[in-house]
Amino acid sequence: MPKPSTKRNPSGAVLRRDFENARDVRPRGITGKETPREILAQGFPAYVGRQERTAYELMRRSIEQDCAVFLTFSGAMTPAGLHQSCLIPLIERGLVDCITTTGANLYHDAHRIIGHRIREIDPTAGDLQYRLARIIRIYDLGFWEETLLETDRLFSAILRGPEFQKKMTTPELHYLLGKRISEIEKALGVKEPSLLSTAYRQGVPIFVGAVQDGSIFLNVVKLRRLLGDAFKLDIDVNDDVFEMGAVQHHCFSTLRRPMAVWILGGGVPKNYTLQGEPLLDQILGVPTHGFDIDVQFCVDPVDNGALSSCPAGEGHTWGKVSAESVATGSVYVHADVTAVFPWLTYALLSDPKMKRKARRLYDAREGAVARLEKEVKKRARALEETIAYPLVGAARRGSRRR
Repeated sequence: MPKPSTKRNPSGAVLRRDFENARDVRPRGITGKETPREILAQGFPAYVGRQERTAYELMRRSIEQDCAVFLTFSGAMTPAGLHQSCLIPLIERGLVDCITTTGANLYHDAHRIIGHRIREIDPTAGDLQYRLARIIRIYDLGFWEETLLETDRLFSAILRGPEFQKKMTTPELHYLLGKRISEIEKALGVKEPSLLSTAYRQGVPIFVGAVQDGSIFLNVVKLRRLLGDAFKLDIDVNDDVFEMGAVQHHCFSTLRRPMAVWILGGGVPKNYTLQGEPLLDQILGVPTHGFDIDVQFCVDPVDNGALSSCPAGEGHTWGKVSAESVATGSVYVHADVTAVFPWLTYALLSDPKMKRKARRLYDAREGAVARLEKEVKKRARALEETIAYPLVGAARRGSRRR
């Protein structure tokens, strides 16, 4: 694909040259014998279709360049089964190195492990009737209310285990949960593993940026109130944010790998991952350059100021993605994740070369945190200048201006 001119206001001659080098829109007739890669290359030349094609090309480039791939997903993706159709196969092929999601996605994933079902329902059948029937609705998906109550009991029982009785970050919490869930799956003969157990086996850390906004943590609240000081699980959000920065610093500084972010939806998972770069560069003074490849699937408009829809160029102004990403390594696919991502996953995994050894970033956590702490200590004197501000003097000057 020819690189576009990087000039802000290119001349007419430059535009003509770029135009002459652009792809010709002449798709071939589909015969049914094409590979997924050929279909994407030949049959998606415009509009959202071209965005899909570009997303596939960038996802493929992420693997070919051996990028550290950070995947974020929000919305009710595990009830919709996207983890089973797409995310788990990608993890098992070694193509995803780190995940940020919501607590709800991890909680709802556990329903199927203990024998409950999520079924397709009519979204127009009437919510008053569904409530009387004790059926919980997520648009056109439904499950029994008892599913929630039994899943609460499952997590309450697991979280009472001795290994959970300490302060920890969300990757450690989810690693330990994944270990216990994996044991349960094995005992029950579960053939379709959960996201938690798969990430545990592959060493993929799972961050949850708003851990308190999900039912797993609601059961933590219950256990704390019920058991008092005997229940010692505590999520350290300070260390959690630092750990995300440390994992990213480990990828680009220690491993010296480019970094890619694949964003499914938006929300907290998106920003929690992207804010690693401002934390490092602007707050801690540790130089970085942001993600090199940025692929996002979201239905939100980009002009309402919402973070979910913030494109890579806007993110670059915050230092979250690199200049190279904005120029040649970014795409915003204006589409529902569930409508396009399974197809792109199929196209990617249909190529046997799209496979690599698991990077196991979870195993590198402690070393990564120690190295970043060392970098911060080296900059302690300079950082001390950033924590003082003449608050009283500033207030007096402000009052004089009024």
